[in-house]
Amino acid sequence: MAVTLTAVAQRAGVSPATVSRVLNGGYPVAVETRKRVERAVRDLDYVVNAHARALLHSTSGIVGTILNDLSDPFFALVFRGIQSAASDLRRLVVTCNTADDPDREFTYIQMLRRQRADAVIIVGAAAEDAAYRRQLAAQARGLRAQGSRLVLCGRPKPIRDAPANVVTFDNAGAGRVLVDHLVGLGHRRIAYLGGPAGRTTSSDRHRGFVEGMSAAGLRVDDQLVAECDYSRDSGYAAATALIDRDAEFSAVIGGNDQIAIGALVALRDSGWSAPDDVSVAGIGDTPICADLIPALTTVHLPLEEAGRQALALAVAPQGPTKTVTLPNRLIVRASTGRVRRRAGRTGKRR
Repeated sequence: MAVTLTAVAQRAGVSPATVSRVLNGGYPVAVETRKRVERAVRDLDYVVNAHARALLHSTSGIVGTILNDLSDPFFALVFRGIQSAASDLRRLVVTCNTADDPDREFTYIQMLRRQRADAVIIVGAAAEDAAYRRQLAAQARGLRAQGSRLVLCGRPKPIRDAPANVVTFDNAGAGRVLVDHLVGLGHRRIAYLGGPAGRTTSSDRHRGFVEGMSAAGLRVDDQLVAECDYSRDSGYAAATALIDRDAEFSAVIGGNDQIAIGALVALRDSGWSAPDDVSVAGIGDTPICADLIPALTTVHLPLEEAGRQALALAVAPQGPTKTVTLPNRLIVRASTGRVRRRAGRTGKRR
């Protein structure tokens, strides 16, 4: 016969209500009491009946996380923060990869709603599209109506009429701080290899770049601005295109670290070096940045902390929606330096 909650309580010498509080997490229970209950659970091999709990409490203990690509360091680090916080609260995290497909995103939300997920966390930029925003707002209202909630992580602001909590970064500030850093090193011709158009994060980081250039009294040369897809290969292709047409620039800002890494490799393959010929910087501060040669200057985004904050908002009691903006900071490494030389096509310095 299946082990019951009452049997666990008897084994631990506590009430069934205390066992329930320990298993549900988030409730104050004395450390020694918690240990006794956990030991009894292990000894008796007790497994919570999630379906029964959902029927009883209109909850499942499940938190759904929807993201574009778990292999991308940005998403992987945010997810690690979510998973760490969920483990502490004994919540099951279900992960869904959308491959940046909005229709798939909505399909996953519907599936998680059918599973009566406690919350849905969407990680990453949103499409700047009115129809998308309306549909997401409707889903957020549906989640709220069934006692769940929506958390947007890494998006710049809540969607109108959507009851959703938001954890975001100062993406525009990241663009500004990199321009300030490079201008302080004497750079005036700065290329910007940004993310895909029509995405909130891309727009905010590009806006910060433009604002930084304007504040420095510099004109943005549209010939030095390119759109990428946040991948290393797209950064490589965009930087190579600049080199092949003999564009004049002394620094490159990547819309994320992957784009900047691609630019670094393109410069190297063309016989240029960073920072002697061209300075390069990114956004994110993913772990590989410190191990590159040269190590990459970047703006640190607290990605794991964003995940932890998102999970905390996901399991908090219902209430007014909140927006949490996490600070960033400039990490200066060897890939940026003062203007020394400018390179031309095929590595000729001029």
